[in-house]
Amino acid sequence: MANKKQETPPTTLSAMPLDPSARVLVTGGAGFIGSWLIHELNQRGVDRIVVSDFLGTDEKWRNLVPLRFDDYVDAGDLLPRLKSGELGKFDLVLHMGACSSTTERDAAYLMRNNYGFTRDLAEWSLGGDTRFVYASSAATYGDGRNGMRDSSDLDYLSALRPLNMYGYSKHLFDLHAARAGWLERCVGIKYFNVFGPNEEHKGDMRSIVSKAYRQVLDTGAIRLFKSYRSEYRDGEQKRDFIYVKDAARQTLHLAESDSAAGLFNVGAGRAETWLDMAKAIFAAMGREPRIEFIDMPEEIKRNYQYMTLADTSRLRESGYDLPVTSLSDAVHDYVRGYLAKMAH
Repeated sequence: MANKKQETPPTTLSAMPLDPSARVLVTGGAGFIGSWLIHELNQRGVDRIVVSDFLGTDEKWRNLVPLRFDDYVDAGDLLPRLKSGELGKFDLVLHMGACSSTTERDAAYLMRNNYGFTRDLAEWSLGGDTRFVYASSAATYGDGRNGMRDSSDLDYLSALRPLNMYGYSKHLFDLHAARAGWLERCVGIKYFNVFGPNEEHKGDMRSIVSKAYRQVLDTGAIRLFKSYRSEYRDGEQKRDFIYVKDAARQTLHLAESDSAAGLFNVGAGRAETWLDMAKAIFAAMGREPRIEFIDMPEEIKRNYQYMTLADTSRLRESGYDLPVTSLSDAVHDYVRGYLAKMAH
């Protein structure tokens, strides 16, 4: 192991909004969080944006339709075009592009896409003094036995044990960035359970709100996994659920705080049960709760997180002072403002 990196003491920072003339590269820009980051940038008058993504046969291209940006670059062409200088200089790189499937079994693909690509893009960005903000994940924390602190300390990071290959591919870059000293110059975002509009293309990886809304329309009920640990009753497994609009604002705050560096948890800072979420969905739909518990598939049972909870103290110390949308309000906004309209 490399020598332990000393953590920078937290300081209160003030974020300076990006100048409208700033050039921004957003990878994964047609995806869930990436498209909301572009939306937030547009709201701030920033539209000198280059979007990069893999647009396959799903419908995520639709997320780009209402957004303002200068250019689109296929992710397969991005690094060569950056290194050749063809795309010019950027003030900020928001690297959200990744395979986000927690059940992906192709380890080589995850290593290329989530680790190798991120390493090469970070090296290019930092080599040109470009602000680099990338998506890590709460999946790097594993079962939480070592805590869920957004520490950049190498000894702490080395003790984490992700439960699936997705989490490991993200964790491996966090480790590399810590060893290389990059975390002193960039920001890694450990996203917790983000939900909201623009996630429909994610299929089985989309949030329970999206999936359960359809279940209620089709069957009148929401199906939740049974618990297999005695300390958690069925449906009382807990997650830190955060609305994508809050996640995007928190991310851009860190991007705009030039002195912010290292790993940061992005979450609501509270853990709520799947039952809480289900009841909020029924309330938003104006229906009485009807919940069924089903067996958890073996491949999920082995790697299941029973609780996630973001310690957001570093985020707050960085100067972020906006309130987080309550679970009920976020679900209501998503169901009434987006899912119900799509269903008609």
